[in-house]
Order: sequence, then C-alpha cells, then structure tokens
Amino acid sequence: MLHGWLLLEEYRPSCKASLRLHGGALLSISLILWSAFHTSEKTIIRWTLLSETCYFIVQFLVILASAVDQGLFSQDAGVLLLSYAFFGTFSVFYYFQVGRKPKKI
Repeated sequence: MLHGWLLLEEYRPSCKASLRLHGGALLSISLILWSAFHTSEKTIIRWTLLSETCYFIVQFLVILASAVDQGLFSQDAGVLLLSYAFFGTFSVFYYFQVGRKPKKI
C-alpha cells in the first residue's frame, strides 16, 4: 500500500501488488466522487458519501492492523490513523446532514 511506506522502514519490492490494488481503489473512489460533484440528486450524493466512509473505515483498520502486526506505532502511523478517523467521521456527519428533510420556516 502506498501509505504503508510510512509504516515500513524500507521499501519492499514484494508489496508491488498491494500498491497497484491501492492505486486502483483510489482511482475508483476518485471517479465516484467526480461523478457525484456533477449531480444534484441526494441519493447519489449519499451513496458517494457512504462509499467514501467505508473506504476510510477500511483504511483505518488496515493501518491499525499493520501497526499492531509490526509493533510499530510511529508518529506517522498516528497521523494517518487520526486523519482517516477525522475524514470518516466528517463523511458520516455529512451523509446524515444530506439525508435530513429541510426545516419549514
């Protein structure tokens, strides 16, 4: 994984497949987000936010499992965990805000 470089002391050529898979996942997420920017339908925006939230949750768990497995809790791993937790929480919050019915004035 691309962010796995921050957790490992040196680059290992055996992780090329995981780097390619991570790049493919990021490309897919970016295409989904790009298509959501050009729509005004709440359903599509909500599904996009939900997929983004799932992505952040999975990345958080992968970083946490990698750090525990390697016994390496560095400052870089902590920053990654905090950023994924923040962005995931922000996406969930926005997901629920988009789904609310507008208040009557």
